[in-house]
Amino acid sequence: MPDTHTVRAAPAPGTSSAGPRAGQRPFRVKLQGSVLVIICLPNRRQVRGKLHQLSTSGGVLHLESSLDEKITVDLVFHLGSATIRERAQTLFPMWATQGWLQPFRFTGLSENSRTALEINLQSFLDRTEGG
Repeated sequence: MPDTHTVRAAPAPGTSSAGPRAGQRPFRVKLQGSVLVIICLPNRRQVRGKLHQLSTSGGVLHLESSLDEKITVDLVFHLGSATIRERAQTLFPMWATQGWLQPFRFTGLSENSRTALEINLQSFLDRTEGG
């Protein structure tokens, strides 16, 4: 069982545990830094961070230093039984009390990764809500 307080964000109207309907926002899981992520930058540099929030459309990273907006990065992280390596675009960062919150959106998420994310995010929620 994870050692963080995981909270399920309020799902968008019309969403269910089976996933969102077409055109609606997928459910989000607040991981609050319990999942480590490696961000591979275009210049081949790597930055380490933590996933603060995650969905099948994107999420929010917690970083020591912000990244530029609209750069394409590769994200690598483990969630449950899956290793996800997908391309994402960074969005405008926000200062947090200890570092930066860097939103991102997945670009071209493969169907295998989408399915793995949905299953493992739901499993993560089930474990934390059950105890």
